[in-house]
Amino acid sequence: MAIRVDYRASLSLVGSILKYLAVPLALPLVVAFVYGESVVPFLVTMLVTVSIGGGLERLRPDPDIGAREGFLMVAVTWLAVSVIGALPYLIEAHGLPGLVPPTAPESTLGNPPNALFETMSGFTTTGATVLGRISLDAHGNGIMLWRQLTQWLGGMGIVVLAVAILPELSVGGAQLMDAEAPGPGIEKLTPRIAETARALWGAYLGFTLLEILLLYGLHMAGMAPAMDAYNAVSHALTTMPTGGFSPEARSIEAFSAAVQWVIIPFMVAAGANFALFWHALTGNPERLPRDPEFRFYVGTMAVITGLVTLFLFVGTGLVSFAPPGTTYDAGYLAGVQATLIGNVEPALRHATFQVVSLMTTTGYASIDFNTWGASAQYLLLFVMFIGGSAGSTGGAIKVVRWYVILKSIRRELFTTSHPEAVRPVRLAGRTVDERAIRGIYSFTVLYLVIFFVATGLVFLDAGRVGLSLSVLESMSAVAATLGNVGPGFGLVGPMGSYLDFSASSKVFMVALMWLGRLEILPVLVCLTPEYWRQ
Repeated sequence: MAIRVDYRASLSLVGSILKYLAVPLALPLVVAFVYGESVVPFLVTMLVTVSIGGGLERLRPDPDIGAREGFLMVAVTWLAVSVIGALPYLIEAHGLPGLVPPTAPESTLGNPPNALFETMSGFTTTGATVLGRISLDAHGNGIMLWRQLTQWLGGMGIVVLAVAILPELSVGGAQLMDAEAPGPGIEKLTPRIAETARALWGAYLGFTLLEILLLYGLHMAGMAPAMDAYNAVSHALTTMPTGGFSPEARSIEAFSAAVQWVIIPFMVAAGANFALFWHALTGNPERLPRDPEFRFYVGTMAVITGLVTLFLFVGTGLVSFAPPGTTYDAGYLAGVQATLIGNVEPALRHATFQVVSLMTTTGYASIDFNTWGASAQYLLLFVMFIGGSAGSTGGAIKVVRWYVILKSIRRELFTTSHPEAVRPVRLAGRTVDERAIRGIYSFTVLYLVIFFVATGLVFLDAGRVGLSLSVLESMSAVAATLGNVGPGFGLVGPMGSYLDFSASSKVFMVALMWLGRLEILPVLVCLTPEYWRQ
């Protein structure tokens, strides 16, 4: 059988990206040097990624790719950067035998499945972690910044960044961006696809810098004593990619109310279509409020926030006992109740923060929502499936798909009573192709099937190793990894971790994060025989 896919061209372009992965590694290297920490993990990783990248580039000196090669290149790239990106964690924990001693021998990231889980979670902007909250302090500032930086690089997309800066990816760049970008498609903003990629990354970088300035400004004004320069940079790097990694053990709960209110609009922006901000900055600001997907996105967020705020304000959304798997005592629960019940601002702030955080799949926590009751928690579980907009850094199913599904259902109800009518589904004044509608239904059904099957497998594997896990915890763990959300409930709650899962479950959830970030089909299509046949 002749192979139709030019896999050498795909791997050659993977090599080009891996080679340039050494550039962002220089930033944590500098930070490690400034703080007097070992720079060996970064130097060795830079050497490895340049060597492997250069070797792969030689497979096809002048690669020419089509759609098939694009799928393979994108799928392999995300897997490869996650594997190589785990090296700093492993070297920090084990050192170089006979050459360099370990600098964090007690690190949980010294275990290869744990290191791969953490790196895949970073690059896919999932935010799920195997670092026990106490073990965060065991790592140096350089390693922790690399952890944050993996999310920032993965947010807008490693391949989208490569299309913007590497001339050899300009040809075929549209196929690469379509294969990688979250959502049904990405709008071509400029005549050249490389210019579109640069425009998206420009907006992304601009929001990141603005958030750094505002967060550090709060610190300078005395409104956020804990938000020093390092924390301002670290949290901006993980807000805009909707990542959620924080160097603080209590996530955003460790900071003042002012910090929480500042981060909320940036999470909203990160979950919106970045093309709308490009239009706003180039003289068409009216595109933002007129866009039906954006209105549906904000409206859904507002309605669910209102419900959760009501539940917290009256106390029905809270629990009076510590759920299994949590470590806080009755005093913490009493403090949560005293803070929220009957107090408008804290109830509104925490409800808004958590709904926005989980709907945009950021995964930050302003409070431990394990203390919330079933009514509020099931609403949070529901928003994990909604996700952000197409063309955003958010994960999950995406707002635009739900919007088209609801409009198509409304169309079916109308045509059932008016069989002679022809009523197309429209989005932003344009007719949605019927093939696109079928594709949206197919993706949504496939996503839900994978979710339910994966929930069963994770639950059974937990029982196999003696890990006490409820059905809700299993569902939330799968929803959080497949949807690139991060935290779930109970054991994997916002102040917990995925450390106690077996190695097999962690590797399985690594695959879920990989599938979810690439929207399932670019990965699965590479596994079909038809993809490879001539």
